[in-house]
Amino acid sequence: MARVLLSDDHPFVRRGLRTILDDTDGFEVCGEAGDGVQTLELAMRLRPDIVITDISMPQPNGLEVTSQLRQSLPQAKVLIITMHDSEEMLRAAAAAGASGYLLKSDAEDLLMVALHRLEEGRCFVSPAFDPQLAQQLLG
Repeated sequence: MARVLLSDDHPFVRRGLRTILDDTDGFEVCGEAGDGVQTLELAMRLRPDIVITDISMPQPNGLEVTSQLRQSLPQAKVLIITMHDSEEMLRAAAAAGASGYLLKSDAEDLLMVALHRLEEGRCFVSPAFDPQLAQQLLG
């Protein structure tokens, strides 16, 4: 069972993610964080397999969290969930070391597709982006 840490500054979003994951076999929510500092502290203590984080989060933002997690917990996969559907943000997430990039406007079932791919050691990018660009950035 993959252990997942949820990180978003909106409790409503975290609750929605938790509800989806609680209804799914194979994934266990091991913790929740509302900002970047708390995310990093919990990640070091809980050692999750996957961290789901938003880009637009306070203290530090999700990109900085991703970069720090890649250094401190290289085995943990990071799935960015965001409203930012720009190639610039996708490139920034890839440069920070994210393994996946999912838009909050994507269908709910894509969350599970993304998590399964990350669990398998593969990458995932929202279908809203050019597949060649996604392959180039995240492999």
